[in-house]
Amino acid sequence: MERPWYKHVAEGNPREIDIPDITLLELFKQSAHKYANHTAITFQQKTYTYKQLDQMIDSAAGSLYNLGVKKGVRVALMLPNCPQYPIAYYAALACGATIVQINPLYKSSELMHVLNDSGATVMIVLEQMLATVEEIQGETLLNEVISVSFESGSKFDELIQERGLKAPAVSINPREDIAVLQYTGGTTGRAKGAMLTHYNLVSNTLQSYATAVSRTVLGEERVLSISPLFHVYGMTSCMNLTFYIGGNLILIPRFQPEEVVNIIEQTKPSIFPGVPTMYIALLNYFKVRPFNLSCLKTCSSGSAPLPAEVLKQFNETSGTKVAEGFGLSEASPVTHRNPINGLQKAGSIGIPIPNTDARIVDAATGTAEMTVGEVGELIVKGPQVMKGYWKLPEETEHALRNGWLYTGDLAKMDSDGYFYIIGRKKELIIASGYNVYPIEVEDILYAHPKVLEAAVVGVPDPYRGETVKAFVVLKENEQLSEEELIQYCRDQLAVYKVPHAVEFLQEFPKTAVGKILKRSLKEQLQI
Repeated sequence: MERPWYKHVAEGNPREIDIPDITLLELFKQSAHKYANHTAITFQQKTYTYKQLDQMIDSAAGSLYNLGVKKGVRVALMLPNCPQYPIAYYAALACGATIVQINPLYKSSELMHVLNDSGATVMIVLEQMLATVEEIQGETLLNEVISVSFESGSKFDELIQERGLKAPAVSINPREDIAVLQYTGGTTGRAKGAMLTHYNLVSNTLQSYATAVSRTVLGEERVLSISPLFHVYGMTSCMNLTFYIGGNLILIPRFQPEEVVNIIEQTKPSIFPGVPTMYIALLNYFKVRPFNLSCLKTCSSGSAPLPAEVLKQFNETSGTKVAEGFGLSEASPVTHRNPINGLQKAGSIGIPIPNTDARIVDAATGTAEMTVGEVGELIVKGPQVMKGYWKLPEETEHALRNGWLYTGDLAKMDSDGYFYIIGRKKELIIASGYNVYPIEVEDILYAHPKVLEAAVVGVPDPYRGETVKAFVVLKENEQLSEEELIQYCRDQLAVYKVPHAVEFLQEFPKTAVGKILKRSLKEQLQI
């Protein structure tokens, strides 16, 4: 298979890497030994060394084992970014358990679906969310709920303080045993549990490091961790990767621009794995109070497409380059990235990361390979690709074919081997027989000086089959009419791509990492 992207791997970075057959816990233990006295975590003016973190993980593992957490048990984590997250995560893995990551913003019905689908029997949850858990606990298999507080004195603190306890060694097959059940965001339907093995997650940690070897100083990096650790992007690109390189994980439980800027000024992070909404909000805040981002040497963007105009403005403001990438829960998550120290292309998700192959195939059958520049479905292959969907053999068979993961994303590849996401297969709009990719229209909307955020969906039309509708959030104190915005689009787009209607919103419904929920927008329209 030809890999045109090989010639664009940044100098100093490998094309392929060796991946050891070890567990995630073993990967962490290597760093805990090597960087024992380095700062592992910074949280609310407190710091913890790798040695301290390792001891707390051992104590928590011993306590969890005494509570019945053994190999194969599912342990649900429902926490924001805080030190207790990695402690609970690695402690449960030390017992041979499988982590079930849960969004702390879930309502009772969403929570009950994940708990019952996964069969979790133990849950570690922030105190403020206990009421939601207790509301549905009787309808789940939960028999142990452990509370966490940012103050001292919680049930979880007692587990950590049980010094001398240690979980007995457990035999784990890294390629077969499931480390994490990562539930997909549910943006296109009911959330499914992607079965991520230890090998999947170790692979993606090492693959991610390999894309930035030439820009990474082991034991010295400071990683701004606002992306939620319960999300697959935060788990790998913030937590697992930071610990692998012996870095300092700067944990922030919620994204508030003013607070984040203050923390940046105090801690001087060198790496920032962000998402588009964070970059948009920081740019907006910069106009209110300019701040210095020169400490950042590496920025990446994932979870959703980064509008070209936002990328351009942030690069100019920060003096660094945001390397856009791509991933999905089913791939642990990273599959593509713009070279941090090489050729970057605006609007592109970059090139496949080491040990990863990618193709564009016809969206109808998924069998014929498309030529350069043609749009089709993106499929990927690599050691980071999931084992399958939990308890869903038919969906697994549809997503995994001959070793390839069918992503459901429409994309194209240029002659250099750079890939471009055009949209979800399910979001493609067919107006009067023409294909309209929402991202094309959204990029134009984002370029309007008064537009803060935008999303485009297809709505039924008796004549055209479907037509284009835009949802827009304006920047603060700006005014813009529907007619003005449609005319603006008319000046820059082919007639069949121009929105026939614009609805202005105060804010968008979003996932935990800031991805706009188009499904919710369609539900509002009852389509």
